[in-house]
Parts: sequence; C-alpha cells; structure tokens
Amino acid sequence: MFSRALGEDAELRPLEPWQAAEFAAHVHRVRDALKPWIPFAYTVVDEESARAHLQVYADRQAADAGRIFGVYVAGVLRGGVIYRAFDAAQRVCEIGVWLEPEVRGRGLITRACRVLIDWAVDVRGMVRVEWRCDPRNEASIAVARRLGFTLEGTHRKAFHLAGEHRDVQVWAIVA
Repeated sequence: MFSRALGEDAELRPLEPWQAAEFAAHVHRVRDALKPWIPFAYTVVDEESARAHLQVYADRQAADAGRIFGVYVAGVLRGGVIYRAFDAAQRVCEIGVWLEPEVRGRGLITRACRVLIDWAVDVRGMVRVEWRCDPRNEASIAVARRLGFTLEGTHRKAFHLAGEHRDVQVWAIVA
C-alpha cells in the first residue's frame, strides 16, 4: 500500500510481520549469497523465524529505534534496507542493506539508501548516518563510497559470524 518508486519496476516498501511467508521465501532464495555477510541468513529458516525477525523491527519501529524495508522488483521482494539502529536522542542511525545477485547493478540499493539517508537527516534531524561492513565485502564498500560515506576506521574482530570473528569497517556521513 505504501511505497516509494526506485526506478523502472522497482519500489521500496515497509516490511512487517504479516509478510513473514514472503520474507522467508526470499531469504531461502538468496541464503547462499547472504551467508558471507548477513546474520539473518542463518537464523531466518522458516515462516516462524521470519516473523520473529520482522517483529524485532516492528518493535524497534514502535520504539523509534529502527525499521526494515523491502526492495521489490516487478512486485517480488528482492532485497532490503534497514535502519539497524536509530537513536533519535543522539541523532545517530545506522543503515544496513542486502540484495539478490540477479538484480544487482541497477542502482537499487543506492537509491533506496538515499531515501533513508535523506529522510533521517532532513525529516528526523540525524547528524550522523553510519554504514558498517566487513572489509572483504567489496559490493557494500562500493555502495558506501557512491553514497558519499567516509571510512572512519576498522573495528578489529568486532563481529562474529559463521564461527569467525571478523573486522568491521565503520563508514559515516555527517550532516
């Protein structure tokens, strides 16, 4: 019902717990591509776990602390963008992303992130928007650069995924 155009046949829409079956099917399709970078690729394994994951973001939205959106292409959920953290008091938020390989290279994530960044800064008064990623995730780094983020540093062994402690780069835009 509520959407934002991202270009030809693509749009950004809220993702909510009632869409758990659709989200579970999406994660199932893209799981192998997400596993190197995204924790929910391991935890969203069926409709129940998908609903629980989406409920976390519904609760964060209700607390003004985060939100999840789907990127749809031709009406099919193909990726997403999130406010992983949204601290209105400190005026700092963090954006996270994922996208199915088949629809990469169209600028969808860049445009979707621009929507989130503009809203956070222009409407909510955020003074800092962060982007965090594994230094090996070249696609994520490329998006951060295209959006104008500045690499501020690397937190060594700050993230645990798939049995490994990983470094995390911190990128940011300041208003």
